[in-house]
Amino acid sequence: MLQVTDIIDRVRAYQPAADTDLIRRAYDYSEKAHTGQKRKSGDPYFIHPASVAGIITELRLDTASVCAGLLHDVVEDTLATSKDIEREFGSEVASLVDGVTKLGKINFTSKEDRQAENFRKMVVAMARDIRVLLIKLCDRVDNMRTLEHMKPDSQERIARETLEIYAPLANRLGIQAFKSELEDLSFRWLEPDSYIEVQQAVQKTKKERERYIQDVSKTLAGRLAEQGFAADVSGRSKHLYSVWRKMKANECTIEQIHDLIAFRISVESVSDCYASLGVIHSRWTPVPGRFKDYIALPKPNMYQSLHTTVIGPGRERIEIQIRTHEMNRVAERGIAAHWKYKERHGGGIADSDAQRFGWLRQLMEWQKDLKDPAEFLEGVKVDLFQDEVYVFTPKGEVRVFPRGSTPVDFAFAIHSQLGEHITGARVNGKLEPLRYKLRNGDVLEIVTAPHQQPSKDWLDIAVTTRARAKIRNFLRQEQRDKSLKLGRELVEREFQKGSVSLTKLLKNEPELRKVLEALSVAHLDELFIAIGYGKIDSKDVLDVVAPPSVDGAKSFPPEQLREGRLAGFVRKVIKGDDGGIRLNGIDDVLVRYAKCCNPLPGDDILGFITRGRGVTIHRRGCPKAFDTDPERRVEISWDSKAKINRSVQLRVVTANRPGILATVGQTFSTLSINISEANCRAGDDGKAINVFTFICSDLTQLKSVIRALQKVPGVVAVERT
Repeated sequence: MLQVTDIIDRVRAYQPAADTDLIRRAYDYSEKAHTGQKRKSGDPYFIHPASVAGIITELRLDTASVCAGLLHDVVEDTLATSKDIEREFGSEVASLVDGVTKLGKINFTSKEDRQAENFRKMVVAMARDIRVLLIKLCDRVDNMRTLEHMKPDSQERIARETLEIYAPLANRLGIQAFKSELEDLSFRWLEPDSYIEVQQAVQKTKKERERYIQDVSKTLAGRLAEQGFAADVSGRSKHLYSVWRKMKANECTIEQIHDLIAFRISVESVSDCYASLGVIHSRWTPVPGRFKDYIALPKPNMYQSLHTTVIGPGRERIEIQIRTHEMNRVAERGIAAHWKYKERHGGGIADSDAQRFGWLRQLMEWQKDLKDPAEFLEGVKVDLFQDEVYVFTPKGEVRVFPRGSTPVDFAFAIHSQLGEHITGARVNGKLEPLRYKLRNGDVLEIVTAPHQQPSKDWLDIAVTTRARAKIRNFLRQEQRDKSLKLGRELVEREFQKGSVSLTKLLKNEPELRKVLEALSVAHLDELFIAIGYGKIDSKDVLDVVAPPSVDGAKSFPPEQLREGRLAGFVRKVIKGDDGGIRLNGIDDVLVRYAKCCNPLPGDDILGFITRGRGVTIHRRGCPKAFDTDPERRVEISWDSKAKINRSVQLRVVTANRPGILATVGQTFSTLSINISEANCRAGDDGKAINVFTFICSDLTQLKSVIRALQKVPGVVAVERT
């Protein structure tokens, strides 16, 4: 077990002015609090907090963090409270212990809202004080090192949680040593057979590999010394999980993986890094496409290095990383390497470095936009744990996105308004669609249009949490507004039948309250929205206001709510005609177009109120329209100004002869119609069946297309499918 003197000596080595008395008191307090408690292994429990404090000193964190490491389980597992910790050790240590305690309650593998909500709280805590997460990472490292004493189901759960959440977070925080160790330990418990197989295969060639590393390191150091560079050269085998992942990705054996060895060169300055790269490339042939410059474009976790892969001695592919001594320090300890010690105010991160961890602040902002905590958990996994691509704004600013991001993600990252009106992007001067996948080095300029709005399809295009949250919010609000309008107008129509004035009801507070209570809704807007969605029938509202008589005969509403004849007549006469679908005079409603018959403006149509989806529109002759519940059918007509582009299909039967398909295609082109999909099949009877899908604005345009196709020589039949 790590003794208090060992911990104090380690802290003094990097922070001579540390408050060692505080560390000693925390050590004694924790040891006393955990007296009698045992770990699963049978060892005294206090071995764990002492080990965690030791790991924290490896990151060279401040005194408060070391104390919090010693005390991190005291509140959770003993009678001590947060107030006791604050009284004994101050608010800073108490705050860190409280944060780590809350993190300990999270089960990331659970799909329950409560657990995902805890994850959201964790991110907020991280953004306020990242030391909480660093302490938790040290705690997880020690727990993973002793996982063999847990039950098999606990081993798998903890290992998966570590691999999916903690190892990627260690990577994002730049702590490479933690990342590699956590991945290998998780791999051991999640894929035990594969772990043993890879371990044994690597072990077989260990001596040979060590000799190779020694020879190449000597050659590299000598070559660089000849050119006047004082360089530290070291080599290492890649860790087991990374080897196994390569084997899986390439579907190969370990013998077929060539770059198992990585060499690291540490030099004095940035200019020496680039000069050393030149020396290496002049000696050994570089592998095309395997050079990465993380010095000019650092990773978000502040990692900087030059990476190159060359064909080294024995025709072996070797990876070489070149960096300065300072960059190496950051690569090993990540954000902890940027910790600044302040005598009076405890530890903290310098402002310039804190800005470089803006992704953490963004997480805190984005979580406010997301209503569903589980959705937030999935989004965070995408934003934090994927490989990044680096792109530029037209002004040359670097922006970092998860791999697979599109111009939609870029636009929403700049500004919500820009995102909502994006139509495409100029990427390196060339116009690209919304689905374009961003690549490293792209320069993006967003193209917008004032009338453009987000659609459901954008959720298949966007990758980042921010973009997806903003799109969902917009769609929810739009759907809410439409269902509110539809609900109100459906109630109006129902009230007109029963000679009830909606205006008078809205002004009559007691009657309105009676309606809301009877239908179990909190407020008026909620009532209209529920009716628009089809959750409540508009007739139910009328039945509350004017209940039907016992014998079923028509009843009359209270005198104060009756509609005057003149008012109803005037409303029908002055009803506007301002575009869109009209449902018995109701315009711009929440509608869906049935895929079975694909109605177009101009078709004779019928509406059906669908529960939760507003109104579904069918062509009147559609067989499925007659399968619908007659009670829920509504008369519906196209507005005279309707401009609704719909996807339609035409089945064109032609003679099977050369050139006819080109003639048919030219006919569409002449009418300025773009074919989005074509399915052509030749039969044995000398005919060909061609199904064309295209966008059409109305029935008139469709008829003109059909007429034009019927005139083409060789076209036998044209019909709408």
